[in-house]
Amino acid sequence: MKLFRTSAGAVIAHTGNFYHVTSATWDQLLAREDILAFLTARIDAGELPKADEPAQALAPIEGQEVWAAGVTYLRSKVARMEESKSAGSGDFYDRVYSAPRPELFYKASAHRVAGPGQPIRIRKDSRWNVPEPELALLISASGRITGYTIGNDVSSRDIEGENPLYLPQAKVYDGSAALGPCILLADAPLPGNTQIELEIRRGDASAFAGRIEISNIKRELSSLAEYLFRECSFPAGCFLMTGTGIVPPDSFTLQAGDEVTINIAPIGTLRNQVR
Repeated sequence: MKLFRTSAGAVIAHTGNFYHVTSATWDQLLAREDILAFLTARIDAGELPKADEPAQALAPIEGQEVWAAGVTYLRSKVARMEESKSAGSGDFYDRVYSAPRPELFYKASAHRVAGPGQPIRIRKDSRWNVPEPELALLISASGRITGYTIGNDVSSRDIEGENPLYLPQAKVYDGSAALGPCILLADAPLPGNTQIELEIRRGDASAFAGRIEISNIKRELSSLAEYLFRECSFPAGCFLMTGTGIVPPDSFTLQAGDEVTINIAPIGTLRNQVR
């Protein structure tokens, strides 16, 4: 089952049909730990009116926060160490990769998140910017993983590399995140061979492309969620990006006009243009 946020409210896609969710607000839905069972029961009872397929989905976020996990793939660890070595802080990333406690950081509130087809941004005071295509978890108010979406953790690598204390400035700014196109609701984890695919197009040409399986994530997704919820509450649920294993070469930086496409087959495709 897929859940879309639209200008007309929540719409679900289930067994080839679309339904308006009229029995709960977006935040009430995402807070539920039984969201899939709840919506399935409403459909089976005939309580949800039929809807048309959404022409344009919005970012699937309202009252939720977006958080992110860092250095969860080996490729990410190597890239972070390389970009930070001149600052003498490369060892931090090597240590966190193997430490029991993960790196978790705040990424965005709803007004900083782009949806499908909406622009993402690069900082004007940065010279080295990249997309970070990621599997993002929907986590209920009780801390249970209830769904999955696609996340883009746009990052300023030169700012983070200059000093790890600049991480919030490298990660958190208007248009620095994208989510969508929907939430795949599921009671079971996605298979390890699920692929994340990235393509960056510049004009009529492909400037960079890559792919990776989520089996390369070093940490258990449930453990990431557990650490996030240890001392934080999320009354409307939250999103947690799980890190990236696709890193463009050091010579690459995003430019205005680039189109970033991220595909995770069970979820769909998230496409944004850089502004």
